[in-house]
Amino acid sequence: MDHSSDENGPKNRAIPLAPRARVGAVGIDAITEPEVAEHLARAWHDGLGGMIVTANVDIVRAATRDPELAELVAGAELVVADGMPVVWAARLGGLRLSDRVTGASLVFTLSEVAAREGRSVFLLGGEPGVAEAAGEVLAGRYPGLRVAGVYAPPFGFERLSAGMAETVEKVRAAAPDLVFVGLGFPKQERVIAALRPELPHAWYLGCGAAIPMAAGQFRRAPDRIQRVGGEWLFRLALEPRRLVRRYLRDDLPFALRLLAGAAWHRLAAGRRS
Repeated sequence: MDHSSDENGPKNRAIPLAPRARVGAVGIDAITEPEVAEHLARAWHDGLGGMIVTANVDIVRAATRDPELAELVAGAELVVADGMPVVWAARLGGLRLSDRVTGASLVFTLSEVAAREGRSVFLLGGEPGVAEAAGEVLAGRYPGLRVAGVYAPPFGFERLSAGMAETVEKVRAAAPDLVFVGLGFPKQERVIAALRPELPHAWYLGCGAAIPMAAGQFRRAPDRIQRVGGEWLFRLALEPRRLVRRYLRDDLPFALRLLAGAAWHRLAAGRRS
């Protein structure tokens, strides 16, 4: 099986990348977190921007069921596996993934490389005051990082043309090199799609709940739980009301079907060879 390219992928990659394999309707890149950081550094030097999608089970499920969302994800320069079921399915599909690459971790890793490169960051999302707190944490941890701005859009802003225009203008006026957009999928990716023509040389990370995590609003699961794919259970215990329906009714059955399908295709391919 050839994973060397994805016909629905973006055309303007800054540097040659590792192979990409299909997981559901999503193409996943075989790239590590340090390689993502290096990719951004080299792209900035070349004057190229781009978008990073952190594909967890919820994103893969939504994209697999909705072609418009699949197209939205396919427009990203990088699609990383954020979630162990996605990693396992990609491995069963023949992709050599060393580990997952999460939005919660990338916020710190990319802030570090931005500080090193003298670049600026904008934090978009979270409740009022949360992005400011996260920006202070990141600037304190990585001396030299410039926080170009923060903004917490009001609820439902994306449904009003004036609300979306105001959000885009706030980011455009700040002219950051890196934008963390923590609004949840697919809202954050749609906002990124609106921002990219205005700031084509910037990089955009759709990072979900990573901004409140960076602010210390709630913590991640211990490493040992993350390694065995149990972080979703940890999150569920922290936010049962918000997550129980999504995780147990929607994501868990889909993840099981995804893994079963990947295992079946691998077994069938082995029998044919």
